[in-house]
Amino acid sequence: MLISRQDAVLCGTAWFDEVFKQLDAEIRIDWRAADKEPVTADQIICRMEGRALPMLSGERSALNWLQTLSGTATLTHRFVQRIAGTGAVILDTRKTIPGLRLAQKYAVRCGGGENHRLGLYDGVLIKENHLRTGDTIDTVLARARENSPADALVEIEVDSLAQFEQALAAGATRVLLDNFTVPALREAVAVNRGRAKLEASGGIDLDNVLQVAETGVDYISIGALTKNMEAVDLSLEFEYEPA
Repeated sequence: MLISRQDAVLCGTAWFDEVFKQLDAEIRIDWRAADKEPVTADQIICRMEGRALPMLSGERSALNWLQTLSGTATLTHRFVQRIAGTGAVILDTRKTIPGLRLAQKYAVRCGGGENHRLGLYDGVLIKENHLRTGDTIDTVLARARENSPADALVEIEVDSLAQFEQALAAGATRVLLDNFTVPALREAVAVNRGRAKLEASGGIDLDNVLQVAETGVDYISIGALTKNMEAVDLSLEFEYEPA
């Protein structure tokens, strides 16, 4: 049986199932909780029945999937709960474990967050290194729009109020306010007057995320959801019954 050793949000049951399916399709797994659902310490999450050898062979891989994805879902849920009622949305980033981007982004959704772009192909984010090539904000934005589908996300990152005002003047519809202080975020929201969607990022944790959300920004993107999460403590305990 699989037991949770802590309160968490469950995520990754399909990956857990697939590990054992590949080793022995006759292993039976009876889930007592589903992805997105909260589990509590000492709760039995599922019971399994089958041959010992394939279950022992798959134990660690299956737990790695479930613990890691539940870790992302659980941390995301904590951020979402912390800003409940503010109207701000918690987003992930592309700072994911190599090879696990789709899985971790699914885990973010299980925790109540939303996904930012998946890669470089489904959205444009103009960052500080792009601007350091020497082009101006209005030039870079114009080029991004010309080379993107009409409905594509085109966002620009700024690190000062002066840059933010330049982006608004250039017609930016979404702006990432990188490492802004809370007072600077409030000022940016006031200057914006609803013209662009605003995303805050950088240095945001569970201690300050509510203050950030209360400034009036639309989105808060947090890389820690997928790169700094802690695996949930789960235990798979065997009950051997001789044939």
